[in-house]
Amino acid sequence: MTIQFPKGFLWGSATAAYQVEGSPHADGAGQNIWHRFLHTPGLAPGGDTGDVACDHYRRWQGDVALMRELGLQAYRFSIAWSRVLPRGRGAVNQAGLDFYERLVDALLAANIEPLVTLYHWDLPAALDDLGGWLNPDIAGWFADYGTAVFKRLGDRVKKWVTLNEPWVVTDGGYLYGALAPGHRSRFEAPIASRNLMRAHGAAVQAYRAAGKHQIGLVVNLEPKYPASEGEADLAATARAEAYMNHQYLDVALLGRCPDAMGEIFGEAWEPWPQEDLALAKQPIDFLGINYYTRNVTRADPGPWLLRAAPVRQKQSTYTETGWEVFPRGLTDTLLRVKERYGPIPIYITENGAAFFDPPVAEGGRVRDPPGRRRARVHGVVLAGQPRVVAGVQQAVRHRPRGFRVAGADAQGQRAVLFTGGAQPRRRAGRAGPRTGLSGQRVSSREPGWLKVPSCGAGAGR
Repeated sequence: MTIQFPKGFLWGSATAAYQVEGSPHADGAGQNIWHRFLHTPGLAPGGDTGDVACDHYRRWQGDVALMRELGLQAYRFSIAWSRVLPRGRGAVNQAGLDFYERLVDALLAANIEPLVTLYHWDLPAALDDLGGWLNPDIAGWFADYGTAVFKRLGDRVKKWVTLNEPWVVTDGGYLYGALAPGHRSRFEAPIASRNLMRAHGAAVQAYRAAGKHQIGLVVNLEPKYPASEGEADLAATARAEAYMNHQYLDVALLGRCPDAMGEIFGEAWEPWPQEDLALAKQPIDFLGINYYTRNVTRADPGPWLLRAAPVRQKQSTYTETGWEVFPRGLTDTLLRVKERYGPIPIYITENGAAFFDPPVAEGGRVRDPPGRRRARVHGVVLAGQPRVVAGVQQAVRHRPRGFRVAGADAQGQRAVLFTGGAQPRRRAGRAGPRTGLSGQRVSSREPGWLKVPSCGAGAGR
């Protein structure tokens, strides 16, 4: 099948600092919450940490060369807050900024456009000691951090992201405790969500004062489909949709919280003051969407919070992380976002799938049994994503009036698709040998609870 893309369609790959850099304390960097979390006995099976990861901090030049060899046109990466501000605030560590400046300059020299994320889950541990995302002062701390980075790199970086997946930060880090910092509290999660969005707004304001290009927000969206047309299943699906897909975008783009949040959190939910809503709703230049799977939802009185449960689809293929392969969900997600929020430029900032890789590459190659199924069923490698990219095409082709993808003009003539790097989750595997970001060797994935970074471009979470 031949797929034609409009002129100017942009291909890229995505990573996150703690998941690829290694050398977490090099050149004066401070500790972050993921380092502390993974060095806490019992939290990471096998003793996995990000101490080495893909060794990108030392091997960045070779990694940029691999990206150029792949033909990437863009590279989305995050900056480690604690490399720039070891204590999270106060004195700037110039050596930390020097690393990212060298990386940006090398990318530009290779004709690869940098897209920089300020926060991809690795909060400085010193700020966590002060309450982290539960401390309302963090909005100002985040804006100050952003300002330091904007001033150093803003003349060369044209696209910025404030937060990556705030839902994951709160759901995994403050509600269920599976991710750093490992809290489990129905009362803390809404507070963390509010402060994340206040920080997002404060960082956008800081960029408008210091920068002159584009800044946006990245969220992970998982379309929900009711298991039946029964009233209980429809209500459960609506709760799940509000909790995961509307909670942050309604605030950022509409200036309000979904009505269902009070029902979901009960006494733990406090209405947002108008000034917090106003701060969070800053005009952004684009929206990044991370898409991996869907969820077929049924009512279930057992699970607390949502009183809903997923329904496994017997006819579907599932990844090593237990996620259904469902390319149509990408089309549905794009169209739902347009219908609810209007015509905002959209970047597909992550997608992909995690399948088993053998622990050792035979003959320099990693085979994809059975029958290279990985490339056929979902987008894992840049050259093998016909059904996923077709979903983008379909959304553009059948778009409602004014639908735009990835900075497109009104006719949708420009788009971007980023394949996502592996990220820590409740289920995944252990990182194997590292050969860079090319996807030639990603990682071995055995079923487990937590995954420390894989190195392959396009590897799923």
